[in-house]
Amino acid sequence: MSELQPIWVNEPKIPDKAVEYVSDAVRSSWISGSGHYVQEFEKKFAEYTGIKYATVCSNGTTALQLALAAMEVRNGDEVVIPDQTIISCALAPLYLGASPVVVDVERDTFCIDVSKIEEKITPKTKVIMPVHLYGQCCDMDRILAIAKKHHLYVLEDAAEAIGAEYKGEKAGSIGDIGSFSLFANKLITSGEGGVLTTNSVELYEKMVNLKDLAHSKEKRFWHEEMGFNFRMTNYQCALALASLEEVEISLAHKQSMAEWYNSGLDGIKGLTIPITADYNNINSFWMYTVLVENDFGMSRDEFVSKLWKDYKVQVRTFFYPIHSQPVFKKRGLFKSEKCPVSENLSKKGLYLPSGLTLTKNQAERVIYAIKAMKGGS
Repeated sequence: MSELQPIWVNEPKIPDKAVEYVSDAVRSSWISGSGHYVQEFEKKFAEYTGIKYATVCSNGTTALQLALAAMEVRNGDEVVIPDQTIISCALAPLYLGASPVVVDVERDTFCIDVSKIEEKITPKTKVIMPVHLYGQCCDMDRILAIAKKHHLYVLEDAAEAIGAEYKGEKAGSIGDIGSFSLFANKLITSGEGGVLTTNSVELYEKMVNLKDLAHSKEKRFWHEEMGFNFRMTNYQCALALASLEEVEISLAHKQSMAEWYNSGLDGIKGLTIPITADYNNINSFWMYTVLVENDFGMSRDEFVSKLWKDYKVQVRTFFYPIHSQPVFKKRGLFKSEKCPVSENLSKKGLYLPSGLTLTKNQAERVIYAIKAMKGGS
């Protein structure tokens, strides 16, 4: 019997025109933060999201920090974030001297529990940062209503939701600023990179200036405030543009992937497959998630281990709750915080192979492995 070839959790797909565009960018000698591909990608990305302005930066984490800086988040301010998310959402306000304030999440969508946001708002609150997790949009109308009531900014973290739609609007186009990641495993990739979108010319101009060391408008190398070196290179934007040109094909592949898994895994006792909230036109399924419940027959961690050991299927577990991270405990944050839903999801959640190179045969092999484990548990 031949050895099983691994099925990786997410392999990047290199766009057809990537080599052509990147080679052209290199030959042009514009290889830093300026050039044709920077301008073209920003223009096309703004058009794709239905927003007036887009500006690129070095990655998804710096995108959040840059957006908060443009919103003038400072020492002593507070930023409301979900507890179940990547650590970048908490680090970004801390880098600016502000404090992240966590809110528990919904069990079915994994997104921030809107009903619990207002109880976390204080006179220090400046921004609400909803995170569209795994391709599922948060309930933005309710979040915007809370923000309007309390005069707060809304920073949409759409890093995992390129192509997702909430009531007909693209993820990242609904709040004051939308933040995106172009990491290797994203629907649009530049290897490393980030994008910020907004309809506010004031916020846009601030972000463009701050990401390039905040030079004075009157004279270069004269600095009246602290900026960052968060630029993204022309040849990275060349790769991103090639990827953007295939985004509808990539999104269709994600929808097919979800259908493969849904049809094969629905009805397995002890395994919860993802839902798409009624208010979301499109769940972009950045990753296909499952919850290993208590009655599956083995723990989530045993499930992960057995899938790899016996079937060479790589999966990845959900994030640890933000409030449980030791780096924050050391800083005296979240001392008595409890987010039971986030804690439960962290113990039960994982995502299956979901990359743009995943084939139907590979998905069927994953489904077979899970059914075999269930039968033999």
